[in-house]
Amino acid sequence: MTALWKSDVAVPAGAPFEPGRRHDVVIVGAGLTGLATALELVRSGMDVAIVERGGIGELASGSNTGKISLLQGTTLSSLRRHHPASLVRAYVDANRDGFEWITRAADELGVSTTTRTAYTHAQGAEGVAAVTDEYRAAREAGLDVRLAGADELAAGPVRMTSAVALDEQRAIDPMSLLTALATAFVAAGGRLHLGTAVRRVRVVPRPRIDTEAGPLFAEKIVLATGAPITDRGLYFAKVSGMRSACVSFDLEGEVPEGMYLSADSPTRSVRTVTAADGAGGPERSPQLVVGGAGHPVGRTDSELAKLEELVAWARDTFPVGAETHRWSAQDYTSHNLVPFIGAMPRSLGRVRFATGYAKWGLTNAPAAALRIASELRGERMRERPTWMTVIGTRLTVPADLARGAAENAKIGAVAARGWASAARRPTPVAQPAEGEGTVAQHHARPVGVSTIDGQTRAVSAICPHLGGVLEWNDLECTWDCPLHASRFTPDGERIEGPASTGLRRLR
Repeated sequence: MTALWKSDVAVPAGAPFEPGRRHDVVIVGAGLTGLATALELVRSGMDVAIVERGGIGELASGSNTGKISLLQGTTLSSLRRHHPASLVRAYVDANRDGFEWITRAADELGVSTTTRTAYTHAQGAEGVAAVTDEYRAAREAGLDVRLAGADELAAGPVRMTSAVALDEQRAIDPMSLLTALATAFVAAGGRLHLGTAVRRVRVVPRPRIDTEAGPLFAEKIVLATGAPITDRGLYFAKVSGMRSACVSFDLEGEVPEGMYLSADSPTRSVRTVTAADGAGGPERSPQLVVGGAGHPVGRTDSELAKLEELVAWARDTFPVGAETHRWSAQDYTSHNLVPFIGAMPRSLGRVRFATGYAKWGLTNAPAAALRIASELRGERMRERPTWMTVIGTRLTVPADLARGAAENAKIGAVAARGWASAARRPTPVAQPAEGEGTVAQHHARPVGVSTIDGQTRAVSAICPHLGGVLEWNDLECTWDCPLHASRFTPDGERIEGPASTGLRRLR
């Protein structure tokens, strides 16, 4: 389970961790949001440190499809359905600034990109209305989109009954960009601490983070962790965690130039990777990257089966050869469909955060970095782009409340089912086969038993965040929480999500 982009990554050397050291800003997370914010601030003369549990681009930032696009499936029409045109335009303006930031950074740092046309297309008659709605919403928001003609539809590598197109978008190897940003950050005087897990964020008496290696102090803290690792503001209940999968293949036929995303279900994402914009160097043959299999975290019978369905579709649709990589990633969607960016409530203005990119982080993340950096530099409101104010002061409409209520009702039902299911399976249980896991009940408490690399492990199957009963992910061999999307290794170590600690090991 390694992304295509992570096959050959040169990571810059980090700085020695000095417990108790003070900085102007400490950023938690070395994905695109964290790295872009850090580079903006360190180039402004600030003393900045990044602290990351794993490595650079460990999660969504290094495991996406590498599409830098302002045409984002049916995002704009979905947003426009319940919100004013001014908010949709502000969202587009924010992503446009993010697009320009990331392409300038790539050019400056010598990271290759290729120019592509992005398509949101209908696979069948049921998707035509969605394509038309997206075209209208995009035009209203100021994007120079067009409806694809018959010849263009017929020439596409996938079946397209209609499509809205946006020219001059970009494709990139995201890990090449992330490592270049990290290298530039370190070269500018920033301190990079990888492999250092943050356990707690404190606001008073002075801002600090507590890590497994000791504390760091700062004037300001930025949480660039996908889901915020603090419950201030209750954002875990305002976003939904979604997982999706990708597979790459050697491409044996014609190399399509566009980037494709279906408007109807099942969602399919398609792009190619060539020597000009991909990993592996000029020796590698063109690759086809296919994405899809999206679902709420921890709420599917088999992650592996969903990925195999994606593989079968790709082989039936394209002239592909050997499968080269398969991977999965997680992102968060806000209930009102617009990312949350800014000051964390109840933090005295000392903590900033960003979440809710809905799988479009390659433009939303640098936009979030621009806003956070502007605030931390103390720039006046009138000096900032209008979109920062519009998005920051958006109103919650009845449809937002309805989506949030529906999602939280689902969470309540899932929580009840999890406990009931565990109660029906008392220990002892049969030893799981290699790569499998099961949840059972031991002394009235759910436990998770799995077998990986020939070793059977048992951990508490109760999420330490809010007590959800975990589900086994048979694709990535992890324990996933179906409530608020925290994830853990078979040994119980925290991977991601709002949980701040790991699972209790039983054996």
